[in-house]
Amino acid sequence: MERQIKEADWKIYRNVHADALERFSEQILLELKHINSDRAKGFHQRYLEIWGVLRKRDKEMALVFDFLRRSTALEQLAAMKRRGLVTEDEFLSFSQETQEFVNRVLSIFP
Repeated sequence: MERQIKEADWKIYRNVHADALERFSEQILLELKHINSDRAKGFHQRYLEIWGVLRKRDKEMALVFDFLRRSTALEQLAAMKRRGLVTEDEFLSFSQETQEFVNRVLSIFP
């Protein structure tokens, strides 16, 4: 289902990519803060939980955000949208063709 993103959408995507990465990073840090604030657990248990989250989220972050290329942009945009990292306004700023492609991907791979 690979297709390359149009130039106009590529320019939008680069900005959305940066903003979505910030949102994802914030989500991760809030998750870690929540784990660390659980005083019912010992330091080592919290450390192990934080380490597990970091390993899991690092893999997810690499999948969604690494390799900023036109050839992977549409699939990554779909992955960002699936995770709620793209606002509706941002998504609507893309061409109709790109929106339809992303929605098609999400309907096949929810």
